[in-house]
Amino acid sequence: MANPNTPYGLRPYAYTSGAPYNGAVRVYYVPVGNATALFFGDPVKLITNSSDGNGVQAVVIGTAAGGAYSLGTFAGRANNAGMATIPVLQSNNAYLPATTAAYIYVTDDPTLLYAAQEDSGGGSMVAGASGRNVDLIAGTGSTVTGQSGWQLDSSTLDTANTLQMRIIQGLQEVDNTVAATNAKWLVKFNLHSMLNLTGV
Repeated sequence: MANPNTPYGLRPYAYTSGAPYNGAVRVYYVPVGNATALFFGDPVKLITNSSDGNGVQAVVIGTAAGGAYSLGTFAGRANNAGMATIPVLQSNNAYLPATTAAYIYVTDDPTLLYAAQEDSGGGSMVAGASGRNVDLIAGTGSTVTGQSGWQLDSSTLDTANTLQMRIIQGLQEVDNTVAATNAKWLVKFNLHSMLNLTGV
């Protein structure tokens, strides 16, 4: 059976320890200068030396390119700068429109694994892609579902550690077939801001 074409960005799945994802997030600030809407599963990146008046670090939409660091993914809108364990979403499609200042929840743990769909551009990734690296490719999110349109850029599959994501394995679910169009994979960030001590 063919894989459904249902990109959803980077969906938190589990931790590298094997523990299931427990909904943990941290609050960050998005300034009005963020020119692109944020959808659930979109990667975000830190703005160098930037925070709000409460000292909450500022973030914007991530960059889809080799060598680009990410902090984690957009996981919902927050009411204020205070912490919360689980995001309390305003609605099922509470994406953040462009040029909207807001506090948001980010899945910023560098040990977090994500499920993501490949774009199969130039051909699908082979089953042996596990253990190799790949970049992200930006996609348009849905204002109806609030879901991200980002995917794994299949054409960038390589061993270089400057690529954004590490492929852990094919997603082991009954409706997913690897080495086929629109396959889903379990991945983690290679280039994570929390592990970069010299910049963002």
